[in-house]
Amino acid sequence: MKRTLTTKDVSTAANAARLRAGDAAITRRGFALLACAGAALPQARAATVWRLATGYPAENFHTVNLMTMAKDVELATQGRLRIDVFPKNALVALNDIRAAVQAGKIEAGETIMSSLIAEMPIAGADSVPFITDSYADALRLWRIQRPLIERAFEQRGMRVLHAVAWPPQGLLSVRPLASMSDLRGMRMRTYNTTTARIATLMEAVPVDVPATELDKALAEGRIDCMPTSAVTAMESRAWQSMHYFYEINAWFPKNIVFVHAKAWSALDASSRQALQAAAASAETRGWAASEAAAARSMNELRRNGMKIEAASFLFGRDLKRLGERFSREWIERVGASANDIFIPYFTR
Repeated sequence: MKRTLTTKDVSTAANAARLRAGDAAITRRGFALLACAGAALPQARAATVWRLATGYPAENFHTVNLMTMAKDVELATQGRLRIDVFPKNALVALNDIRAAVQAGKIEAGETIMSSLIAEMPIAGADSVPFITDSYADALRLWRIQRPLIERAFEQRGMRVLHAVAWPPQGLLSVRPLASMSDLRGMRMRTYNTTTARIATLMEAVPVDVPATELDKALAEGRIDCMPTSAVTAMESRAWQSMHYFYEINAWFPKNIVFVHAKAWSALDASSRQALQAAAASAETRGWAASEAAAARSMNELRRNGMKIEAASFLFGRDLKRLGERFSREWIERVGASANDIFIPYFTR
């Protein structure tokens, strides 16, 4: 059946015809307007992506701390700065990270400060044994040491972000130790020049055992005592051959996190501010995580039958005397800048 057209139908058809006729003109005008609008709008800033290398596993508390810092930075900068963390030597081997950052091959990295001593002697302050008794002492030492470390990094085209201590070095033994003389003749595990010298001064027999061979050396009974952290003692299941852990807090080695100076300068001001704030938070959080890791490890050692004891008065006195000796020797090696650390540290 044929439908009769209404006035509305005629009007709609006429409008459609007019639109079809003007399609080309509208399209041309639309593109012109869009082009003008696009020129007026600010261009979106491309995200800056940094690579941060570390030698430690992803589950290590240092690495977890770095990943949290990276998330904080990305959130605070709304994605303008992204830091990709590469753990477990995936990007650069631990001993090569400082050189890679200094050369600008990567933007940021983390390494243990004792690995910098040859080039930056001032970095060795936290490796001088028997001068710190607690995390509070170690943190105070770092705050005094930091300006000198920052200057040394700046001279090499890098900038320090923060540093975090490892749990302190204790002393494990197969038998009770009432004084330092009890160590005479015992086979002590050593792994660098400092620990070898400690063994010699204690009249123990130094036995060089790198970290990769520690489990085997313990299983074979090649060592009778060793300076190490509660974390390492737990990971190596040291309770299977050693039964005493003395909380001598021999030293608190630190990891340091740093960036290439040109990469830092290339950031906009607000991104630099966000990174600086995130690094400060990471330092506070990292020290707390280190202390918590030490406490957890101690509990695990106790749970597996190891006796956790403080050093006796006589043993502690002997260790303090060793600390004085190591301090004097370090000042003689490093020179006047060492006094800029130890004079305020020991006198305040």
